[in-house]
Amino acid sequence: MTDAAISIKGLRKTYRGGKGQPEKLALKGIELNVPRGSVFGLLGPNGAGKSTLINILAGLVVKSAGHVSIWGFDQDQNPRQSRAAIGVMPQELNLDPFFTPRGALEVQAGLYGVPKSERRSDEILELVGLSDKAEAYARTLSGGMRRRLLLAKALVHHPKILVLDEPTAGVDIELRQMLWANVRKLNEQGMTIILTTHYLEEAQEMCDEIAIINHGEKVTQDSTANLLGRMDSRTMVIVPDSPVSDLPVAEGVDATLRDDGSLVLQYRSNHTSAEQVLEAVRSADIRIRDVRTEEADLEDVFLALTSSRADDPPADDQDQPRRGIHRVKL
Repeated sequence: MTDAAISIKGLRKTYRGGKGQPEKLALKGIELNVPRGSVFGLLGPNGAGKSTLINILAGLVVKSAGHVSIWGFDQDQNPRQSRAAIGVMPQELNLDPFFTPRGALEVQAGLYGVPKSERRSDEILELVGLSDKAEAYARTLSGGMRRRLLLAKALVHHPKILVLDEPTAGVDIELRQMLWANVRKLNEQGMTIILTTHYLEEAQEMCDEIAIINHGEKVTQDSTANLLGRMDSRTMVIVPDSPVSDLPVAEGVDATLRDDGSLVLQYRSNHTSAEQVLEAVRSADIRIRDVRTEEADLEDVFLALTSSRADDPPADDQDQPRRGIHRVKL
């Protein structure tokens, strides 16, 4: 057993092309280690290969090359044990409409070979807030309730690792908060969480460590704090005593005015100091009523690491179309 919940080495996946079409290389030798007990973010733009990677972990897609170990079990040598160690909450609402939530959990537990004495269907339904809908047909559930049921199905076999694929895409604020409360509770109990999301503020708030993949390759992997610390871009926002007529001028400083009259000065800390920025403001005869700084967030890091190849064609057509990267304020 290792300290990694998931260890991936040299993972490659090639999809055959259609008639007259070339092969598609979806994953290009991915190297990845997910620490045990962490909330781990797996981020990337559309077509990056995230869905292919998750489907390989879940045993739904056969890799072309490489090594995958899940909770210490080699996926090739111990396929049943490795699959039993992981639960996946998919993005798609793939539920049988004629099963009740309790019935769906019982069937899922049976598929995983969980003895009846060890099943926790009612406990899991209570965790996800579906106790009062335990005997309702799935077709009568709202979209948010169906997402809760997907989470419940991923938990029936007591997995060590839970993969959440875009869990809050298109859901309301109440459900989003409920999902994250459950994620925190499960993580506190020792479960390793892997999260893919397009809501970067969620990843910034929830994840201990983040890996970013682009065009089938790992761009970076680091703690969330270290990723944010990589960006040396700084923004100083000054509220002047009186309206600004002339913007301050200094090398390495980009000055603009916001609609509310505040002065925004952007600079790079490894080239320009905050004192130099303030000196430029004083030289422009601007009196300061208030001043604050704004640090880079995860969206800035993400765009900086992936935008250089944004015009390249996507490597993974197997990923489902997703919404664009954007931030959501809760």
